[in-house]
Amino acid sequence: MTTRRQFFASAAALAALPLQAEAAARLRIGQIGTAHAHAGGKMTSLRGLADLWDVAGLVEPDASRRQQAAQTAIYQGLPRLSESELLGDSTVRAVAVETTIEDSCSTALRCLQAGKHIHLDKPGALDHGEFKAMRLEAEKRGLTVQMGYMLRYNPAFELLFKAVREGWLGEITEIDAAMGKLADPGTRAKLAPLPGGGFFELACHVTDAIVTLLGKPRSVQAYSTPSGTDGVQDNQMAVLAYDKATAVIRCNHADPFGGPRRRFNVTGTQGTFEIVPLESGRVSLSLTSAQGGYKKGTQALSLDVPKDRYIGEFIDLAKIIRGEKKLAWDAAHDIAVHETVLRGAGVWKDV
Repeated sequence: MTTRRQFFASAAALAALPLQAEAAARLRIGQIGTAHAHAGGKMTSLRGLADLWDVAGLVEPDASRRQQAAQTAIYQGLPRLSESELLGDSTVRAVAVETTIEDSCSTALRCLQAGKHIHLDKPGALDHGEFKAMRLEAEKRGLTVQMGYMLRYNPAFELLFKAVREGWLGEITEIDAAMGKLADPGTRAKLAPLPGGGFFELACHVTDAIVTLLGKPRSVQAYSTPSGTDGVQDNQMAVLAYDKATAVIRCNHADPFGGPRRRFNVTGTQGTFEIVPLESGRVSLSLTSAQGGYKKGTQALSLDVPKDRYIGEFIDLAKIIRGEKKLAWDAAHDIAVHETVLRGAGVWKDV
C-alpha cells in the first residue's frame, strides 16, 4: 500500500513529458448514466472544458432516465449512444461513470476491459470485493480510475495536504469532520435501501481526505442513531483510530443547517487547520511558528474556489491521460478508502 510519504511525493511530481500529438488535440470522453447525484454537474464541467474535452455522447440504458435527460438542458445536443457503441469507439479515451451506485462498479469494469480510463463517482460500489477487483484490474491494465471525490481538488484541501506534507502542523493528533444536510423525502427514499445509509453515500468524501492524510486506520467504530421511524440511517458517527491520532466523522441527514456546518479540522502538535464551511475556501490556520509564508499565531484565509466544484477533477484527468503527470491516489489508497467507508457506515464490523 502507498505510504503517506509516497502519496505526497507522487502528488507533487510530474511524470514524462506530454505526448505531443495528443496534447494538441482534445480528448474524447463519454458518460454512462445520469442516475448519480453528481451526473449533471459532471457533464456541465466536461462541456465547459471544451478546450480539453470532446464529449462523444451519453449512454443511459434506463428508459425513464433517458427521457428525463432528453428534457435536461445540459444533455441537449449530445449523441445518444448504446454502451457498446461508446466502448467500441477507439477514439474515446475515457468514460465518466454516473450510474446508480449498485451498477457503478460493474460498469466501470466493462469500461476498463474496453481499454478506457474512467472517472468513477463516489463511493464506487456496494460490495468491497467487487470494488477491489475492479480497482486492481485498472492497475494491471495501466488505466486510470479517478474517484469522484471533489474535495481532493478544493483549494483549501490542497493547501491542507501541502501543510501536512511539509510538516507545518507537526504530528497529527486529531481530525474532526462533519458532512451533513437536511434530507428531503426523495433523498431519504434513496438512502433507505443503501447498506450504511447516509454515511456510505456522503461521508465518503471526508473519509477520502482523512485516509489521504493519515492512511488506513487501525480500527473503526461505527455508531448510528436514526432520527426517524422510516428505517433510514440518517444520523451516524465513526471513530477512526490510529497509533497516535483519532479521527471523528459525523454524518447527519437530519440537520437543517448541515451545509453551513460542514467542516474539517486537523490538529497537530504544532498547529491546527480548520475549513468551515467545507467547500467555502475559508480556513483558520494556527501555527506555533511561521511556516510556508504564513505567520506564527492564528490567521483567517479566504481562498478562491472555482464556481464549478468538479472542474479540477477533469483538468487533472486530462493531464494524466496525456502523460503529463500521475494520479496522486493509487489503487491501494482507493481500496483503503472504500473499506474504511464501509467500516464507518457500520456495514463491515471491526472485531
